[in-house]
Amino acid sequence: MAEEIKFRSDVTVELVKESASDADVIWAARVSTKGDQSLDEIKEDTNASAGLINYLMRDRHGSPFEHSVMTFFVQAPIFMWREHFRHRIASYNEESGRYKVLEPVFYVPGPERKLIQIGKAGAYEFVDGTPEQLAVVTEETKKACKVAYESYETMLESGVAREVARIVLPVTIYSSAYVTMNARAMMNFLSLRRKAEGSHFPSFPQREIEMVAEKYEEAFEKLMPLTHAAFVANGRVAP
Repeated sequence: MAEEIKFRSDVTVELVKESASDADVIWAARVSTKGDQSLDEIKEDTNASAGLINYLMRDRHGSPFEHSVMTFFVQAPIFMWREHFRHRIASYNEESGRYKVLEPVFYVPGPERKLIQIGKAGAYEFVDGTPEQLAVVTEETKKACKVAYESYETMLESGVAREVARIVLPVTIYSSAYVTMNARAMMNFLSLRRKAEGSHFPSFPQREIEMVAEKYEEAFEKLMPLTHAAFVANGRVAP
């Protein structure tokens, strides 16, 4: 192969741009009762308004949270993106296998990844696999990826178009995308893609998308601590 194949067991999430703060929530909410006078309070201390944010969250007045926006650059396997793109409350731009040669970087589960499903749909849990099962997953994944990428390169070298050659690549290959969402959409995503204690409604996300959600939540909590605290205190229910 022309390029050395690489295997990873992580995802990367980088906050590249944001216009997000608890203050954004406050002035957006107060315009409903104060009109243009709310402009005078944009820079006031938001800590004194934690109660208002909690009220909005508790009673599910969601629109004030839509004025805070975050953009992330995310690298993750394509099968994660299959699930992420189901959230039509975000804006996406993904790298294209039609226009660029895809790099030989593939996801393989790490030793901490639970491998065994117990139960049936709607009533199941995942538990640790044995060392032997992890070895099988690792070996077979790496073998399949190597064969697939060799076929991809062979087609490219013969002059086949990128959009055709890519059909042999597995969904474990990494792809990258910019993801932009507002705080209300973020909370909706987190409510579904994090298995967190204290949630009013249980969630059972696939581990790889939960890895992305964990990194989103770290950034969200730093940018909007009062909003995040109210989200958690009210059972992680999106307003």
